[in-house]
Amino acid sequence: MRPVQRMMRVWQRRLIHGVAAAVLALAAAAAARAEDWPERPVRIVVPFSAGGAADTFGRFAADALSQALGKQFYVENKVGAGGLIATEDVARAKPDGYTLIVSGIPTHVLGPAMNKTQSFDPMRDFTHVAFFGGAPNAFVVHPSFGVRSFADFLAHAKADSGGIEYVSAGVGTVGNWVAEYLGAKAAIKLVHVPYKGGANAVLDLVAGRVKVGMLTYSSVSAQVGAGALVPLAVTASARLPQMPAVPTFRELGYPELVATTWFALSGPAGLAPGIVARLNHEVVKAMDRPQMRQLIAQDAIETKAMTAPEVTQYCQSEIDKWQPIIARVMAAKQE
Repeated sequence: MRPVQRMMRVWQRRLIHGVAAAVLALAAAAAARAEDWPERPVRIVVPFSAGGAADTFGRFAADALSQALGKQFYVENKVGAGGLIATEDVARAKPDGYTLIVSGIPTHVLGPAMNKTQSFDPMRDFTHVAFFGGAPNAFVVHPSFGVRSFADFLAHAKADSGGIEYVSAGVGTVGNWVAEYLGAKAAIKLVHVPYKGGANAVLDLVAGRVKVGMLTYSSVSAQVGAGALVPLAVTASARLPQMPAVPTFRELGYPELVATTWFALSGPAGLAPGIVARLNHEVVKAMDRPQMRQLIAQDAIETKAMTAPEVTQYCQSEIDKWQPIIARVMAAKQE
């Protein structure tokens, strides 16, 4: 072998060994940081106002993680633009484990599908960590509206050329898009009145200031039980044990309208695997607490223990489902 070739091979071996050593050193440093984490309070951003489902999950996670990991996890409600302002904020945050977000179908599936100008990618710019679950939506009316069944509502809506106002928890929520899809499919005019969270929407709905709402079952269940609201249909895959007489949209001829307003825990892209593993383990464990099991049964929450890769895959599958539906609805509204 020529001297020059020998020198090149020696140099290549040294380079390879050097790169490998650097990679191992970086991995060791990251593992050490993950093992020491958290060393200070951790912020959990909730993109909606207090009192809604996202806020409930965020506060539950903050309490469980504070107890399990020995440092304070606290909720910061950051509302605006259907949750996109908070989501953009977290997408730009350092992936050091001290900024997390209650992600979900409103902010990472529906919002991006209807608003192409946001500055984040719901998959590329986030690390999806753990799954909370979510409740189906209920289509409800105020008793003074005068209908008691979905068929009655359709007849009323078709006769009202001016359109019927409905409330949801905000632009880009499941309630918003289920209603928009329903309007396009049934050829009725529904006028959206968005709120910053479900709690305020329910207050106005119960007061009769608006007559129709598409909101999570968990946010209207008490009012339905008290007779203050009349349920017409639900977006669950099967009838709810809590309302066995209320049909699903699937039964009514809308098979696409099987949906829950689900939420998860996420962080910025590049979150250390060790931190992701610890968070996922503690959230999965906490979801089996008696008080959470009671809430799941009470609010008809559909949930499942998922690994971080499974949460990521689920989020992508929801994007794949809803993007074409939203595109069709928006195209129909522009015609």
